[in-house]
Amino acid sequence: MLHIYCGDGKGKTTAAFGLAARWAGRGGKAVIAQFLKSADSGERYALAHVPGVELLPAPEKVKFVFAMDDSEKAAERERCLALLHETAERLAAGCGLAVLDECCGALSTGLLTLAEVENFLNRCPPEAEVVLTGREPPQPLLERADYITEMRKLRHPYDAGKTARLGVEW
Repeated sequence: MLHIYCGDGKGKTTAAFGLAARWAGRGGKAVIAQFLKSADSGERYALAHVPGVELLPAPEKVKFVFAMDDSEKAAERERCLALLHETAERLAAGCGLAVLDECCGALSTGLLTLAEVENFLNRCPPEAEVVLTGREPPQPLLERADYITEMRKLRHPYDAGKTARLGVEW
């Protein structure tokens, strides 16, 4: 089954990580790949202690794609492709749930192509659960999804100029 958590609201990653915790809590194995994100997040720190959840490596720092030069973009694209490959290997080895956090962002910034993501999905075992998060998923993925949950921002402290808070936003 394909799950998509999308929208401009807060909580997409937290929802996906919560599903991984639920899956592991029932004895399953989950793998989490994060695109466009650093390793510094409260969700990662918490799930690092949960048996059955594997967090694929994430860089210590990640620039916004618009701030990357061409060589940095090329390196990040290679990292994104490697994450897809590693996740596919974990699913083939019996992991039942894969979270591709901010995969939609990697698609919209050109670090992954729709064909690459669709190829990944086509090779997933039929019993696998796959979660994609991020804003503006492409229409072909929406049409393919079994679950679509949209987080919609009605109000956020950013709008009033407040910065991200440790433990709440990251």
